[in-house]
Amino acid sequence: MSTQRSALVVGLGIAGMAAAIGLRQAGWRVTVIERAAQRRLGGHFIGLFGTGLSAARRLGVMDAVHTRTPRRAKTWAVTRGGDRTQTGGFLDQPGEPQGVLRGDVEAALFENLGDVEVRYSTVPTAIEDVVGGALVSTRDGMGHERCERFDLVVGADGLRSTVRRLVFGPHERFMKPMHAMICAFQLRAQVPYFPVDHGLILAEPRRSLWVFPFEDCAPTALFSYRTRDIDAQFREPPRTVLRRTYGPEPFGEILEHVLDEFDRAEHFLFDSVHQVSMRTWCSGRTVLVGDAACCMTLYSGMGASVGLAAGSLLGRLLARHEGDVRGGAAPVGGAADAVHAAASAGGAVQVAGVHPERAGRARADEGSAPARRDAAAERRAEPGRAVLRAPDERRFRRVGGCEGRSFGR
Repeated sequence: MSTQRSALVVGLGIAGMAAAIGLRQAGWRVTVIERAAQRRLGGHFIGLFGTGLSAARRLGVMDAVHTRTPRRAKTWAVTRGGDRTQTGGFLDQPGEPQGVLRGDVEAALFENLGDVEVRYSTVPTAIEDVVGGALVSTRDGMGHERCERFDLVVGADGLRSTVRRLVFGPHERFMKPMHAMICAFQLRAQVPYFPVDHGLILAEPRRSLWVFPFEDCAPTALFSYRTRDIDAQFREPPRTVLRRTYGPEPFGEILEHVLDEFDRAEHFLFDSVHQVSMRTWCSGRTVLVGDAACCMTLYSGMGASVGLAAGSLLGRLLARHEGDVRGGAAPVGGAADAVHAAASAGGAVQVAGVHPERAGRARADEGSAPARRDAAAERRAEPGRAVLRAPDERRFRRVGGCEGRSFGR
């Protein structure tokens, strides 16, 4: 009789595939289920920081990751009227992040899944801890249901995680609204009169547009804006919402070009921005990783790095504890919290409608006493060192990747 441990990973994104590879490296038999009918294609700009690059090497996928950092990049702060001033871009920050498309990282992980079983169009409907494991009920796209026992369940199914809802409780307990919207997609052609390896930042009160350049492909764009009525943003087509939000002033050539490109975009992400904050990411035989556990929001660009690190960390801890699920999975929360704190201290924060030079200390709870104390602690820290703190739900301590309502044509 086989004694190989079994794990179910829910979600075929970066964190889910990283966890699957990490568990397989530790000798586990892994099954991945994914809600979508096929693997997601396309993707927006992300920066891989040292945390993510190191994790990708540990997972054995770094050689397959296609980095696209421009060698001669410049970034311009621009206006609707066409004025431009050179400024710092996302990839200019400390830590030397590498520019990639989200799809580059996912493709590298997918190529290295090995004998991991992947089931598409499948979602969990119930998770119950039993003696020696967890019983998981699932339903596929044809309506067929099954119930299986696993030694470990890994929830890597994004911001609105079904695993988190089934095991830990409703979304409202953990999702903190940031009162902002984002729309990310890849341009077919660069903005006129700018080289393909140049980036642009159009920053206005409560709204912004970023164009992120790459070395060997067309740039990606990110619209970001503030709103107090999130539900209203989904009542009309995104193109209509964006044109109204960035009006009524004349768009100018730059905005008009990017909006026209969006009208023809085949893949894009249009979603509200939330932070996920939890006191624990482990319950019984279930552990959460990636955005399901601690979505830091897209603004730091750290979501992919943290997802890779969490997946790698899970496999290593379980190997260290020789398959003891409770002993191996429980430390993921504490150890990963240090990873997230370090990532937040080292990552940039790009906030809708805030000029980049003033965005570095953005907080969801700006002005509160805990936030002021944390900011003072960061200023006292030695250069290059992260300030690691105990979890505190009152402050905006995690700011990176966002998974959400993705629309496509």
